[in-house]
Amino acid sequence: MVEPTRRERLRPVEFIVMALIIAVFIGLVVLGSTREVVLALVFFGVGFIVSLVVIAMLALAVKPDDAEQQDLDEQNHEHGGSTH
Repeated sequence: MVEPTRRERLRPVEFIVMALIIAVFIGLVVLGSTREVVLALVFFGVGFIVSLVVIAMLALAVKPDDAEQQDLDEQNHEHGGSTH
């Protein structure tokens, strides 16, 4: 079995950090415009969840490159499955 690379292991963390940055921006904009902390926290939470789901869905929509496809093919052959 092939050990995942460091980049592959950190990819979920990258998605969470991107969603967190977007959510902080949304929260700060709401806080700056309304001056209500509770409302800003609500928008922060909703923004985090929505942005995380959107980023994950976009990541799923990306077609794997040649190296990833070859790795998927090798994994399927090891387990006796087919690629299509």
